[in-house]
Amino acid sequence: MVSAGNGVGVISWKRNLYAITIAQAIAIIAFSLREPILPFFLKDLGADTTEAATRWNGLVASVGGFTMAFTAPIWGIIGDRHGRKPMLLRSMIAASITIFLMGFATAPWHIVVLRLIEGAFTGTVTASTALVATSAPKERLGYNLGMVQTAVFAGAAFGPAMGGIAAEQIGYRPVFYLASVMMVLATIVVIFFVQEIFTKPLPLPKSDKSRRENWSWMLTGIMISMLTTLFALRFVGQGIRPVMPLYLQDLGDYSNDRAAAVSGWMFAVLGVTSACSAVILGKRGDRVGHRNTLIVCVLGAGLLYFPMALATHPWQLIILQGLFGIAAGGMIPAANAIIANATPPEHRGFTFGLTNTAGSIGAAFGPLVLSSMIAPTFGFPTAFLTVGVLMAILAGWLWWNTGRVTDPGVSPSLAPANSSQGGSD
Repeated sequence: MVSAGNGVGVISWKRNLYAITIAQAIAIIAFSLREPILPFFLKDLGADTTEAATRWNGLVASVGGFTMAFTAPIWGIIGDRHGRKPMLLRSMIAASITIFLMGFATAPWHIVVLRLIEGAFTGTVTASTALVATSAPKERLGYNLGMVQTAVFAGAAFGPAMGGIAAEQIGYRPVFYLASVMMVLATIVVIFFVQEIFTKPLPLPKSDKSRRENWSWMLTGIMISMLTTLFALRFVGQGIRPVMPLYLQDLGDYSNDRAAAVSGWMFAVLGVTSACSAVILGKRGDRVGHRNTLIVCVLGAGLLYFPMALATHPWQLIILQGLFGIAAGGMIPAANAIIANATPPEHRGFTFGLTNTAGSIGAAFGPLVLSSMIAPTFGFPTAFLTVGVLMAILAGWLWWNTGRVTDPGVSPSLAPANSSQGGSD
């Protein structure tokens, strides 16, 4: 047993970690089940042409990100004041309701409205991250956050494949009902297996000077760098993902069905390598520093986009995506660990809500710039080259801008003599 810090009593951090990881994996699978069927479901609802379905699908993807960008910090503040476990339950219960109602939609705008509501009231990843960040011992923070990200990667890898198979067997609408049931199952796991002994924080000092000092950590170079980094990572990741199946189809001259199947395998490979990498590199970051891990992963990811632009066969793209997953798996856990270490425990809910806002804005604008503008105008290779250059610039900027700040990735209390010891309850 360990004392988890401010706002949390003595709890089993391992039990919390495993329960949250399982619940988060189930939740992401539930969210992802609908991904491969949504464009076709929108056609059934009245978006008769491919162009119309594409527009509606893009709108569905964007509105949730925009509403989440505004509401995430608010939920974070509430979590800091009243507990993070209730925020995780709120997000999962809200998702189970909105996904269930999508199965009853009769027009495309119904899906848009429900996705708008979903973005405002959900955010399971942010809630899980905040809860883990406040219950994990500092010297195991990178490993814990890596496990959460592993659940995200694994769910995103296998959810779409499961959704496609389920749709063939039971139809589009039952897939939404199945996803809702899975979200309820994730909620049950959190209710019965996640512990939080929350102590309400003391009121903030009333003087203006005291308030400025209390929030001064938000203006540090490391925090500004991480917010910028998360915006850029989501901008690039979500911006290039929609063109991947089309690029693969172009390389292999595949039919639509064949391209969809091969794309599913490609995303599965990416998800598996990312999931494994997130745990390994998260744990390694606890020992060597999360700043170094982040910079190396960002640079490695950027360099891999250049050969993707030069690919001449689908198998080359699949292999490069698998290698890219190794770098991708280390980026988000490292950034989250740096943020958690640089944030007072009583403000971590708000902070991760704010980082979610930065990421959501990046995820909303990335597809508009990379997939809707650059790729159609200048071709797929140009889009990949653009992303490679952006990632290389980001790595250089991180190296320069965070080098003047003490790396919070390695706990000062973690001596080499006990660095190899496992954590205890």
